[in-house]
Amino acid sequence: MILRPVGLEACFTLADLHDRAFDRPWSAEEFETLLKGPGAFAILGEAGDPEEPKGFILCRAVAGEAEILTIAVDPAARRRGWGAALVEMAAGVAREAAAFEMFLEVAADNLAAIRLYETTGFGRVGLRKGYYPHPDGAKDAVVMRRVLNS
Repeated sequence: MILRPVGLEACFTLADLHDRAFDRPWSAEEFETLLKGPGAFAILGEAGDPEEPKGFILCRAVAGEAEILTIAVDPAARRRGWGAALVEMAAGVAREAAAFEMFLEVAADNLAAIRLYETTGFGRVGLRKGYYPHPDGAKDAVVMRRVLNS
């Protein structure tokens, strides 16, 4: 398992992984826009010989707070520790950027993701009703928080 920071050069790789992981994937252009924003950073996870992308996390850390914008793990690589490793490395980068806490939103019905976040130190702090658009009707988002510098 290799985890490394990446920048704009990885936008197409991030978009490809996002496409494999989500019904409504983000484009390479969307990743480029986000990565150009203040405090944005991405971490890519790779494995194999030759190394193949397995997952990534995209975050930002500004004014003492960090936020996970998205995380994606290739479905074929899930349940092997990629998600937890990416979250932990992102928390470390955010700490180094002087963030005291990290936030995220996750679909209330995404129980696997909620378990991942709870096992990596996040707790529920709120609910956003109808936050995620969905063909079957808007879905609620659970807001979660992790203290980074205690």
